[in-house]
Amino acid sequence: MAGAEEKSGAYRVLARKYRPASFEGLIGQEPMVRTLSNAFESGRIAQAWMLTGVRGIGKTTTARILARALNYLVPGKAEAPTVHMPETGVHCEAIMEGRHVDVIEMDAASHTGIADIREIIEQVRYRPVSARYKVYIIDEVHMLSTAAFNGLLKTLEEPPEHVKFIFATTEIRKVPVTVLSRCQRFDLRRIDADILVGYLDHIAKSEEVRIDEDALKLIARAAEGSVRDALSLLDQGIAHGGGEISADDVRAMLGLADRARVVDLFGSAMKGDLAGALAELGAQYDVGADPGVILSDLADYTHLVTRLKVAPEGAATAAITETELTRGKGFAEGLSLRVLSRTWQMLLKGIQEVNTAPKPLAAAEMVLVRLCHAADMPTPDEALRMLRDGGDPGAHGSATGPSGGRTTGTTAQAGGSSHAGASLTGRQGSSGQDSSGQGGAIRAVAGGGPRLVAERSEPVARQAIEAPQPEAPTVTLASLADVAALAKDKRDLRLKDAVENLMRPVSFTPGRIEITMLENAPHELAGDLGRKLSDWTGMRWLVIVAREGGGATIGEEIAAERRQRTDDARADPNVAAVLSTFPGAKIVDVRIFEDEEEFADDGILDADEAGLDTLDDMDALDLPEDD
Repeated sequence: MAGAEEKSGAYRVLARKYRPASFEGLIGQEPMVRTLSNAFESGRIAQAWMLTGVRGIGKTTTARILARALNYLVPGKAEAPTVHMPETGVHCEAIMEGRHVDVIEMDAASHTGIADIREIIEQVRYRPVSARYKVYIIDEVHMLSTAAFNGLLKTLEEPPEHVKFIFATTEIRKVPVTVLSRCQRFDLRRIDADILVGYLDHIAKSEEVRIDEDALKLIARAAEGSVRDALSLLDQGIAHGGGEISADDVRAMLGLADRARVVDLFGSAMKGDLAGALAELGAQYDVGADPGVILSDLADYTHLVTRLKVAPEGAATAAITETELTRGKGFAEGLSLRVLSRTWQMLLKGIQEVNTAPKPLAAAEMVLVRLCHAADMPTPDEALRMLRDGGDPGAHGSATGPSGGRTTGTTAQAGGSSHAGASLTGRQGSSGQDSSGQGGAIRAVAGGGPRLVAERSEPVARQAIEAPQPEAPTVTLASLADVAALAKDKRDLRLKDAVENLMRPVSFTPGRIEITMLENAPHELAGDLGRKLSDWTGMRWLVIVAREGGGATIGEEIAAERRQRTDDARADPNVAAVLSTFPGAKIVDVRIFEDEEEFADDGILDADEAGLDTLDDMDALDLPEDD
């Protein structure tokens, strides 16, 4: 192949020049290679294969290698299908170049109809011209129409013994399950960055190109596991650097920021150093870095620091520079998981804003403003705890940011809202006053109730002590019956009736109720219940509506219990005698009394006290005729 290139004088891109010609040349796909090797050695060769994965990981290349293995022939040496192909066989070169008459490659994106499938169905009846098998390679098979898929099913299930099918797709979910069930499926994996770095280094040496290790890592990271993308970037880098590639060349080519400078920007944002962060962003922008890419790199580094914090043993890879790793460990020790999660969420939202903004640089600057402003703010639960405990914000370790600055005024919200906690506004100078020179306020909203406002004219620590404290929960709720009783005590009869007759309990724990709702229940009922419980108890309650399950409603349980008591009373011999003595009499209610005093207080006369030993003595009572 290389000789043909030299003779023609045409340049072949690296992705084609170094395309593997055997299974040994495939990188990162060991599970698939092992399965195929065992299948060929045991003679259990399937009739169809489905290759799936992201772009550029070798689906078409694997299909050609598989077609070569099926038709591998070296006279006197190899007369049967095999995955071990140490030398070029009779059909190998033509198959790998896509020009063999018995290996038919079809692009389903441009041949989507039933007419194209009919053509295949007509051709499979004829034996191959020269090879052992007639192989059909259909790329992007998910693009076939429904009629085309249906037309292929019968042939795919029972093809002639000389026909094999190989399908490739990037959208496996769009392939009908009826087709998948007739194929052996192989999911080609993304190539790990460290494997990709070694592969690119080998090719660079083969091309006699000098390339920095950091440049290789940048290319491997940008390729996102795609070999073809990595080789295309390396090809572009060779042209850009003139045969010698540095990390700066790759950054300039891709519009990337220096990774060390990204770390500096991350450090400035986490310290709340807005001036330094804006200056660093402007400097990276001036040398050609795209604002959206800078924020994406910042998000990637936030992810790295988070991984170093929660799973340090698996965070380091070959694509991570020593500077990123060393400084990342320091950040992981000093930043809480809540702060890193908040930074990640803010960056994700910021990247979307930058990508759609008419002025990306300005949008990126505003994202950094938000990051720096939030850097020295405690998390919501910390702020709420500070208000409740009445302590100095600096007393809580996590409430002090990486820069050591303390946060001051607070806005806390709990119960009925999406955030149970607080956000802090304003910063305190050495005199204890707001940095703006104006008096601030501490606002606390507990359980969705009224706002309690205290004007700030003294140091915050003192205000936190004097601020109204949330009341500790005084009501213990353990079931929906307790909730209904509380609603009755609060004179909210509408909610009491809804809890008793419209809600089926699924689970009940303090602060969390899971229910299913009857069809006629209002949509806003769960939200109203959560807000009112938060107001009444002083703690946050979450009411979750499940799709199915749940026990009987309180009303159904009461009705069932009443029916059971009535049935038991009707079965009592004395009651049965009364009912038979007085035709038309009915049991209206059955009450159970704990003791005689309660029975006497109810105003009911005991039969013994009345001297009625038998039902015949009932005549002694002067009862109205209606009774």
